[in-house]
Amino acid sequence: MTDTSPAAATQAPVFQVQRVYLKDASLEMPNAPGIFLENENPKVDVQLEVSDAPVVEALHEVVVRVTVTAKVKDKTLFLVEGKQAGIFELRNIPAEQKPPILGIGCPTTIFPYARETIASLVNRAGFPPINLAPVSFEALYMQQMQQMQGQQGGGDGPRIEIAS
Repeated sequence: MTDTSPAAATQAPVFQVQRVYLKDASLEMPNAPGIFLENENPKVDVQLEVSDAPVVEALHEVVVRVTVTAKVKDKTLFLVEGKQAGIFELRNIPAEQKPPILGIGCPTTIFPYARETIASLVNRAGFPPINLAPVSFEALYMQQMQQMQGQQGGGDGPRIEIAS
C-alpha cells in the first residue's frame, strides 16, 4: 500500500522549472558597415559555458552562456553573447544526484532558448541567423568531471568549441 499522507508528499523528490529568462545579451559589430562588403564566408567560433549557483533553499540558478564570433580574415563581422538562465527547484533530491541534474538536465532545458536568442540577435544585425547544433550536455558534464578528476581543481563550468 502506498503512503499518501501529507508527510510522505512533502518528502517526494521535486525537480521543477520555476522560470527561464534572458540574463544578459550583447552584440558587437566593430567593423560595420564596411564588413557587409566582404564576400568571403566567415569563420565562426562558438563557445559554450554552463554555471550554476544556489539562490535560496532548494532553488538554483543555472546559466548557459553562448558566445559566437564570426570573422573574415582578421576582421570581426560580429561577436554575440547570450546568457540564458533558469531557476530550478530541487527539493528532497539526494546530494549526489544534484550535480548531474544541474549540469545536464537544467542546461538541456535552457539551451533551446539560448539558441533562439543567438539566432535572433545575429539576424537583427543583418546576417543570416546562426543555427546552433544541438548539444549533448551529458557529454560536456562527463568531460568536465574527467577534467576535475585529473586536475583536482575546477573551472567555472564546461566549455566547448564548436566549429561551424
